[in-house]
Amino acid sequence: MGFPQGRLLLLPLLLLTGIQTGTSLEPINYTPAITREPLEGSITSSTFTLDQPNDQFNGSGISDLDDIWLVVAFSNASQSFEPPQSAQDIPYAATFLDKKYYLTIRASRDLYSSKRGSQGISVLRVGNETNCTRSDCNKPLPGPGPYRVKFLVMNTNGPVAGTNWSEDITLRKPVEFSESRPPSKSAGTIVIIAILSILLSLLFLALVALLVYTW
Repeated sequence: MGFPQGRLLLLPLLLLTGIQTGTSLEPINYTPAITREPLEGSITSSTFTLDQPNDQFNGSGISDLDDIWLVVAFSNASQSFEPPQSAQDIPYAATFLDKKYYLTIRASRDLYSSKRGSQGISVLRVGNETNCTRSDCNKPLPGPGPYRVKFLVMNTNGPVAGTNWSEDITLRKPVEFSESRPPSKSAGTIVIIAILSILLSLLFLALVALLVYTW
């Protein structure tokens, strides 16, 4: 029994749709975390520092030419993150407050290889570039968050693989410095100062009188 003509016309469309929606990112079983290195300021009011994801991008679908991005998102927006399908769709830090997530710190898996030793990236400080004009600038974070991050692998055809989201990362609140004011004096202190001033005046007058009498 054959298909009606209308259904036959829909088959190519359904096949194309199935191919597009059936594709998914290759999962990478890695969860980014705040660095365990003994660094001062691993979390500040505008930055945080992650451990380097050494040797985490060796999946069969990942090549040395693929870009590895760090995705930064507000914690409550991480579940709604949709990987960009092309380089033109990549959201950058300039649109962070609108989109609630952005991509930054582009690298390759060669840089995330433990074989590079000291030549590789030791830690990743998010929000570390204060003076930057590039679109993919790693700008300071706009507030305490909380934030979540993950790594996303992309090639010229779109997203390839991705790690887990990190746990919530909350930045330190900036310290507000109030204007320095001299400490207020109590009533007892004022009385003591007044008595000492009078005694010093009397002592000065006595010395003057003694000098006059001597001469």
